Amino acid sequence: MVTVYLLLLTFIVATIGLLIFIKRCRNYWTKKGVIPHVEPVPLFGNTLPMMFKQTLSAPEFINQIYNLFPTARYTGLMQFQTPVIVLRDPELLKEICIKDFDNFPDHGNFFPEDADPLFEKNLFILRGNRWKGMRNTLSPTFTASKMKFMFTLISKSSQNFVDYFLEKEEETFCIEMKDIFTRYTNDVIATAAFGITVNSLKDRDNEFYLKGKDATNFNSFFRGIKFVALRYCTSIMKLLGAKVMSRSATKFFQTIIQETVKVRNEKNIIRPDMIHLLMDASRNENGVEVTIDDIIAHSIVFFLAGFTTSAIVMEFAAHELAVNPDIQEKLRKEVDHFMKEEGGEISYDTISKMKYLDMVISETLRKYPPNSIMDRLCVKKYTLPKATPNSKEYTIEPNCLIWLPIYALHHDEKYFPDPEKFDPERFSEENKDKINPYAYIPFGLGPRKCIGNRFALMEIKVLFVHLLQNFILVRDERTKHPIEFEKGFVVAAEGQFWIKLKKRNPDNKNVI
Repeated sequence: MVTVYLLLLTFIVATIGLLIFIKRCRNYWTKKGVIPHVEPVPLFGNTLPMMFKQTLSAPEFINQIYNLFPTARYTGLMQFQTPVIVLRDPELLKEICIKDFDNFPDHGNFFPEDADPLFEKNLFILRGNRWKGMRNTLSPTFTASKMKFMFTLISKSSQNFVDYFLEKEEETFCIEMKDIFTRYTNDVIATAAFGITVNSLKDRDNEFYLKGKDATNFNSFFRGIKFVALRYCTSIMKLLGAKVMSRSATKFFQTIIQETVKVRNEKNIIRPDMIHLLMDASRNENGVEVTIDDIIAHSIVFFLAGFTTSAIVMEFAAHELAVNPDIQEKLRKEVDHFMKEEGGEISYDTISKMKYLDMVISETLRKYPPNSIMDRLCVKKYTLPKATPNSKEYTIEPNCLIWLPIYALHHDEKYFPDPEKFDPERFSEENKDKINPYAYIPFGLGPRKCIGNRFALMEIKVLFVHLLQNFILVRDERTKHPIEFEKGFVVAAEGQFWIKLKKRNPDNKNVI
């Protein structure tokens, strides 16, 4: 009987505590005097509409939040129980991400640091001095000279991609872009990061591709449940051996990298890829130890970042070229000009000279940034000016988050007139200086800017050079325009994503 009473008392106390906690979260912004804020949902805060692929896509969600208070410099919401400031003013982004970076040097971790010991070692997750040291160690890996070092591998994967379709007997055929572009990015990362040569269009069920699909499947309902459990029930999930990625995918990549490093050390093999560059970084005497686990972690996050996000950018770029044939034709003429000038060969320097190609990809990244939101974690108290004239200054406490609403900024007509129009001319030599550099941030901003942006741009551009050299991109009856976004956290098109490839007539290549 005593046990029953104790259990009942424990339940009552826990319930009261939970209700107090929920009330505190609901009233957090009102007490702080930050007038523009969004009413949170108990436990989930304001992110429930995106959880488990519910009602909103990531672009819709951040646009909704951003546009609720059009005169405010920032607004408040809750990510679960963590207070978040959503910055609307590019000047505040500049102050926080660059000038006062030391107050906001880290990303917020969705998972506790001990939830997955391997995953927490990657550069995106690392914090403080550990991040700074590792960033300095890895930065030379992503310089222009190192991109040239890897260019041949990327160009070969791109040529394999194009050759697969050139070998088809049909002159015109449909492609589902989500499938084919992830196969291309898979092959690029396999060769450039892991030293493995695969052709995922010909060998459609190769293990590297299948494990990659599994590893990057972050948007499913059951994966969402697992992530919530890793966040709130870390000890139990660790006891069960749960990882951020699946066990099989984690084991697969661990084994590949360990064996590759072992063989290369034993046989002194040098190959122009990411494994070699990371191994080289591990030998540098700069006070930062780069272990085999570090190499595995950075290789995996490089894979996760490149497998899906680069493919999505390619999908959107191909879509816009198909629905804007005048833009496609102008770009094709530039490609033909440089290919003729270079004798049919493509190089890193040649791609760097293609101004219109850069304009097209820049506009794709504006209209469809890979991340709709980027965050920064406060580590030292920081006082923001008033959000509105009738509100108070707000002091951000340590462990609170800042959100950079990338998609919403890119679609604010104040910075980009007629934002839904695909217009590469925004980035012409005459116009690009008119763009607010803190309102266009597809790869983030400041010292935490994406370290792999050069690599991503290289693999995207080289593919489109090869693609436009050989094909015309045409709308299919299944091409959906305007695009509807997938529900959830990822910026991706809803459902299948179709266009046609039409082989170019070698006697009249510039006619669509």
